[in-house]
Amino acid sequence: MHLYTDTRCLEHRVPNGHPERPERLAAVLNHLKACGFIDDHPMLAPEQAKDVDIQRAHSLAHVKDITTFATNDNLEADKTSMVPVDPDTWMSQHSLTAARLAAGAVCNGIDDLISGRTQRVFCAVRPPGHHAERDAAMGFCLFNSIAIGALKALASPTIERVAILDFDVHHGNGTVDIFTDNPAVMVCSSFQHPHYPNRKFDVRRDHLIHTPLAAGTAGTEFRRQIEADWLPALERHAPELILVSAGFDAHQRDPLAQLNLVEDDYAWITDLIVSTANQYSEGRVISTLEGGYDLQALTQSVETHLAHLAPAVSR
Repeated sequence: MHLYTDTRCLEHRVPNGHPERPERLAAVLNHLKACGFIDDHPMLAPEQAKDVDIQRAHSLAHVKDITTFATNDNLEADKTSMVPVDPDTWMSQHSLTAARLAAGAVCNGIDDLISGRTQRVFCAVRPPGHHAERDAAMGFCLFNSIAIGALKALASPTIERVAILDFDVHHGNGTVDIFTDNPAVMVCSSFQHPHYPNRKFDVRRDHLIHTPLAAGTAGTEFRRQIEADWLPALERHAPELILVSAGFDAHQRDPLAQLNLVEDDYAWITDLIVSTANQYSEGRVISTLEGGYDLQALTQSVETHLAHLAPAVSR
């Protein structure tokens, strides 16, 4: 299993009190060191995503807009300055680099899977990506890393169908937006509803699988709905590669939502993903960190996810 991360992702600054803070990723990396996971899975440094990869998912206008924010005179002169892209989404001096590294980690992981260097990849990166639409940054997200990776995979002559499985508590509106008219990519997204971002959840296509969950939903009902919605769709699609938007903010401790999942539920859904990958995708899975804002819940849930994602021979 390959584990991609870069300390420059910690340099993406946000205002004090912002949920998507550098301490999230720092806590994850420190926990993976403390529990010994990194001893068996050394950290790999990603490359920054190339323009050609980013522009498969995002319009040139969007890339130019993000670059314009990044070259703001105040940011270039002062590493402590920040500018808002929208009320929730901020950029600082190193944010563009961090976003390119986050997307680049997924792209590097795609190369690893297609070349056969590994079966499983996890990208411990920030900022997250699944809210970024083709033409807009939002919801803490600048570039949609998972979408960029999926389109890079489809650019390979050996891959014709992929699936993106998103179990973040917030709907993956950006991923849906980018793939609305691309049936080669099945997008399965479970999410609290009604809840932020309240966008794209009603876009109906055979390859877009929406699984809305009422506030208060716990593991039993979550598992029932995932099995009912995702498994028949994945059987129909038979993806050759599975990508995962791994958000852990559906945990009962998370402050931004009201679902009641626990670590056992993340073990269960990871096992389901691995089983599906073994059936259709030669075991190939790449997962990237999305949400999760309670540090204890986040770190323990990531450990659980990785323990079940890593091939058995590596445990």
